[in-house]
Formats: sequence, structure tokens, C-alpha cells
Amino acid sequence: MRENSTSGAAVGFLLHLIDSGAAERIRRRIGLPEPDRERTPEARRNADLWSWTRTPVPTSVLLWSLQEDDPDLNQWVWRHISADNGMRRAIARGVPFGPDREGPLTVPDSVRLADEPPVPESFTRFGLVGALREGTSMQSARTAASMVLKRSDWQAVMEADQDRPLPGYARWALSVRPDCPPELRAQFGTHRKFTHRIEQAGVLGDPADYATTWSAASHVLKVLSTGHLMFPARVAEAEDALRPLVREHLADHEDAWSVLAQLIDTFHGNAVELVVTAGAVA
Repeated sequence: MRENSTSGAAVGFLLHLIDSGAAERIRRRIGLPEPDRERTPEARRNADLWSWTRTPVPTSVLLWSLQEDDPDLNQWVWRHISADNGMRRAIARGVPFGPDREGPLTVPDSVRLADEPPVPESFTRFGLVGALREGTSMQSARTAASMVLKRSDWQAVMEADQDRPLPGYARWALSVRPDCPPELRAQFGTHRKFTHRIEQAGVLGDPADYATTWSAASHVLKVLSTGHLMFPARVAEAEDALRPLVREHLADHEDAWSVLAQLIDTFHGNAVELVVTAGAVA
């Protein structure tokens, strides 16, 4: 098992949740090497970030990164294969996502306004709300929804929908935006099928929800292993959700960790199920 492999990073994230001395002993026992000391910390960081941009993730994970309001992190979100036009447009325009930030952000040097996705013709002709009302297909609605950027835009959309409900395509395209305000999403609908579709689109409640319910475990834990780089303000929520389970079912038992390392590559359940299963088998 390589330290920078998916399974190596996943197991390493869980080991981080127990006592450091026990973690080091178990790391040696299961053959998980330490990070490559021949590379500089900056080189290791850049390698981790580049790997992260090639890893599909729920869109909410990218939102947690954007909420850091860090231009350096934003350039990596821009490159991410899961980033959509709305996110890239916001990055190119310096739109903040943190709850307490008002002013514009510095745009990363690697991102230019000219790189922004094209402004839809319907927006130029009809304005924001008009473009959303003109959306007669999912594609055109998604394109119009990519122009909803600032808090004032979301407020305008909410008021327009209250005045006269937006078309179904527009509601759906806005709802699957991870930064859609919860009160607007609730205004659009609370039916169980609607909620299920939102979850399928990768909109999650918080990192704890991602850590405990999303599958497959190895993939989720690999993403969380880069959380200290990409969403440091929120990764603790995932750690806090998993720590009691890890300490209860794995603790410092070498056999349990060995079973987990053997299971993790082919395990299809979530991280909670993985931890419980490894502990039970051992």
C-alpha cells in the first residue's frame, strides 16, 4: 500500500483520529509508509492538490473550498473536473462565498476574466430573472442559473419566485447549485423525491454528512485526507463525526486495522460501515 494511493490516503486519514503513538505503530504494522521525505513540503502539497483536481467529488465539497475565500485555493477549484460554470464564473469575478465576507476577492493570476464561461444570450436580452423564466430545457436553465452569483442575485431570484413561481427547469437548475440558500431550496419544494434528487446531484448538508453517508468509503476518505489543504475550516466536522466510531471499533487494535486495510479497496459501503465491519471481522 502506497501512502499517496487512494487506499493509503484513506487509511491515513482514519489513523489521524487515534493517538499518534498508536497510529505510528499500526502504520508500520500494515505497511503504510510515511510521506516521501525526499520531496519538499511544497512539492508534496502541489502533488496532492493536482491529484485532488482529478478526483470527482460532490459539488458541496467544492463549495466548502470556495468558502475559504482563498484565491490560491480558488485556482485549484477552477481546475477541478467537478467545477461547473457557475463556480468558474464566480472565481473569475472574485465573488466571495464565506458567510462573513462582503468585498471582492483577488482573482488568481492563473484565472483571467477572459477565461470566464460565455455569458448566455438570454441573460443579455432578458436579464437574470428573465433568462431563468426563458429556460425551456434543462441545458438552457443551467446556463441561466450560472449567472446567479452574489447574495443579491439569490435574493432577487427568491423574490421573483415568490411573486410568480419560476419554471420547473429553472427551479431544478438552481436547487442543484450547492450554494443555493436553504430557504430558497425549501421554497422550491420539500417533497421526498425532490430531496433525493438534490442529494444525487451532490448537494450535502455538511462534511459530517459526507463522511458518514457517502460511498464508497475509500474515495470519500481520500477526499477528506486533503481537507486540511482544501477546506481546513470545515474538515474538523468530518473528523468529529468519525472519531468516536474509529476509537470504539478500531482503537489501537492492530488486527482490526489490518482487516480494514485489506477491505478498503473493494468495500462499497460508506466509511461508518467500513469501520464497523473491520472491527467486527477482527
